[in-house]
Amino acid sequence: MNFNSLEFLIFLPVVVALYWVLPFKVRWVLLLAASLFFYMSWNVWLIVLIGITTVTAYVAAICISRTQSVRVKKAWLIATLVICFGILIFFKYINFLIESVVGVIRLFGGAQDDIVLNILLPVGISFYTFQTLSYVIDVYRGDYPAEKHFGYFALYVTYFPQLVAGPIEKPGTLLPQLRTEHKFNADDVFEGGKWLLSGFFRKCVVADFCGIFVDKVYADLASANALAVFIASALFLFQIYNDFAGYSEIALGSARLMGVKLSQNFDRPLTSASFTEFFRRWHITLNQWFTQYVYIPLGGNRKGLPRKLLNTMVVFALCGLWHGANWTFVLWGLAAGVFVCIESLLRKPSQAFCQKHGIDLENPAIRLLRQAVVFLLFVFCCVLFRAQNIAEIGLAYRQMFTGWGIGADYFAKAFESLGMDGMQFILLILSLVAMAFVYSLPRGKDKNALPLEGGCAALSRNATVSVFIYGVMAVALCWLALLASSDVSSFAYFQF
Repeated sequence: MNFNSLEFLIFLPVVVALYWVLPFKVRWVLLLAASLFFYMSWNVWLIVLIGITTVTAYVAAICISRTQSVRVKKAWLIATLVICFGILIFFKYINFLIESVVGVIRLFGGAQDDIVLNILLPVGISFYTFQTLSYVIDVYRGDYPAEKHFGYFALYVTYFPQLVAGPIEKPGTLLPQLRTEHKFNADDVFEGGKWLLSGFFRKCVVADFCGIFVDKVYADLASANALAVFIASALFLFQIYNDFAGYSEIALGSARLMGVKLSQNFDRPLTSASFTEFFRRWHITLNQWFTQYVYIPLGGNRKGLPRKLLNTMVVFALCGLWHGANWTFVLWGLAAGVFVCIESLLRKPSQAFCQKHGIDLENPAIRLLRQAVVFLLFVFCCVLFRAQNIAEIGLAYRQMFTGWGIGADYFAKAFESLGMDGMQFILLILSLVAMAFVYSLPRGKDKNALPLEGGCAALSRNATVSVFIYGVMAVALCWLALLASSDVSSFAYFQF
């Protein structure tokens, strides 16, 4: 079931109510049963795959913890990597690999027929595979003890708030919380409510609204002018950010209602003044995973600048491939990696130049300019992420760089391609402005509380109640409107 479905709006309150009513000793049973039910609501047979992954990781970690032999430990780790990555590669990448091989053969005048296996992509497989592997690797390294209780470990893998789209939690962050007896706390309910309101607003009000215009343009790129393609690509950046950040915030809110604090996955990435800063703020738990389990083992930045740049490109290429079985995602990852590498090369010379000429890079005006440059470059990168194939990328860039013009007719043509009228344009601007003020909800006492957007003062308790009321009304109205027009969509990152 999707977070933005009526079923979930019934499911969540029922699970939370039962969680606080039942005694602590059986709460894990409730959460595990609810999590399995939540996952099987997409397809009952998906439970088999996640079951194999869970049992494999559990047994491997136990065996690793019980032996002193480095060779045996490594054998269990390799076996786990082969099984878990094998399942991931087969169900997510097998058609991509076959298509790529057939494409190479065609270049030499070989096979002409397409070969496509009818395989269901298990929802969230990349997320729970990475989370499971982080547990086994941490046990192998001695960073975390093996979990003896299979029920708690299975709950760690399948915990429904973050099961299908993260955040990707390390065992030391989530497992102890699942084992802790939480007491009902009004602050947890209040903070959870804020996260839920923010997440639903991002998804139902901003992301789905932007998606309407993005889909309209990308469905017929050949007839769209440069302005329409550029606006659609910029709106796609807002769409994908609010879609995924919205999911993450709903996950944080759902878990917080039960006293569990998940990791924050986004930290205002659209305010970043460099690509490096952007990826430290965007999908934080995935970037931390790649840093800890790929970048650092490859040598990180410890073996000189050339090796650092190579490691960076490898990580970003894998990160792109992680997002989808398509060369478009690989190109997106490589493009992002190139920008990060260029920043690494220019960082010291630019700092020396600015210091010599008394230029403050953090001056508000200069930082705003840097933010604008990063935003514009990322809009161009978004074409790689949104396009369905290489040909569509070429068409989008051709239209974007050759179809510029001026005059009333040109702007009218752009709005026609977007399928946007004057009222929708005003509503879009209002929703994007409101997106920034979502952070105006009061800051909590812990690091996972919603951060304040720069310059926004904390609201009083009465004002907060008003924000909640109007926020709920806005979400409800937009959700019902999208439902009525069949424009309600699942979360984009469910496919990853």
